Amino acid sequence: MKNTLPYRALLAAVALSACTGAFAQTKLKWAHVYETSEPFHTESVWAAEEIKKRTNGRYTADVYPASQLGKENDINQGLTLGTVDMIISGSSFAAKAFPRIGVTYYPYIFRNPEHLIAYTKSDIYKELTAGYNKASGNTILATTYYGTRHTTSNKPITKCDDLKGLKMRVPDVPAYLAMPRACGANTSPIAFAEVYLALQNGTVEAQENPLPTIEAKKFFEVQKNIVLTGHIVDHLNTVVSGALWKKLSDEDKKIFQQVAQEASERAGKIVIAREKELVETFRAKKITVAEVDTNEFRDRVLKTVPFETYGYQKADWEKVQAIK
Repeated sequence: MKNTLPYRALLAAVALSACTGAFAQTKLKWAHVYETSEPFHTESVWAAEEIKKRTNGRYTADVYPASQLGKENDINQGLTLGTVDMIISGSSFAAKAFPRIGVTYYPYIFRNPEHLIAYTKSDIYKELTAGYNKASGNTILATTYYGTRHTTSNKPITKCDDLKGLKMRVPDVPAYLAMPRACGANTSPIAFAEVYLALQNGTVEAQENPLPTIEAKKFFEVQKNIVLTGHIVDHLNTVVSGALWKKLSDEDKKIFQQVAQEASERAGKIVIAREKELVETFRAKKITVAEVDTNEFRDRVLKTVPFETYGYQKADWEKVQAIK
């Protein structure tokens, strides 16, 4: 009997410790709209595991791909509503809170993927992301290269005017519409899931997307011309909600940011390598892959699409252009 109280005290201590450990672990929801096979998902899963490891299990994250928690607009709203903790999303959505950051979607602002990556290490990047963070209450942790957007068509395209009157599927995002409309295309915002059929039955005659998307969605089966217009060097932001960011210690903030940046670099390298392979892959399939004078397309956009139309600032564009 003399040992009963110490034994009970020990059991109570163990139980308390277990409860404390359980409450110390926070499970996060990380959402995006990309497929499980894409590097934006696989590297997010890697990042979630790294966060768990580097925080000693204090934070774990379940990654929800393929719009499981909603479309891109929904998950952006979810950061504010508290339904998600982290997302991967384009700057066109960030621009709804802070229009200036949308300048990075202005056609031909980036020369190539390397220019985009240099931008993410620049002062203007810090300025634009800080502006978004303040306006939205959320925090951009990293920016990932998504792919360079090119055009596919039923007919050969050699110059900007060849798009005149062409029925072209383009997402209903102002910056995406800028180049096709500047060249005179008749744009149509057909749902992404319906693009293949629309190309096949002639509802539209052209579309634009990065090469890996053209491959994944098999657009090359119904479009025999791939035109390397390279009009947008596309990218995605990894964003954490303001509510979560405020809860994180300074040490954990550094961990989240470092992991997000590492995942971004990993995914970007995968995309760049695949894009280089795909040019030859498509040509081997007897698809015409044509280069064009992108300066002509760029000059037409600059002439006909004022920055102010979208709430962008030319000074921001000039700062990005100056990055080497």
